Amino acid sequence: MKKNMGTTDRIIRTIIALIAAYLYFGGIVTGTLGIVLVVVAAVFLLTSLVSFCPLYSIVGLNTCSVKK
Repeated sequence: MKKNMGTTDRIIRTIIALIAAYLYFGGIVTGTLGIVLVVVAAVFLLTSLVSFCPLYSIVGLNTCSVKK
């Protein structure tokens, strides 16, 4: 797997995942929407940890900076 996510993208995804987890586990968002939110948060956190987003590779995006 070639990395296709930059540092800024990874930080933003991690922050969104943490906010989503807080909303669910804090009881602010519940039910089906809450479960969907947790799943999306888990995917965001996983993709930010491995620096690879399968959707980016399908679309052809790459936010990872080029090292010289």
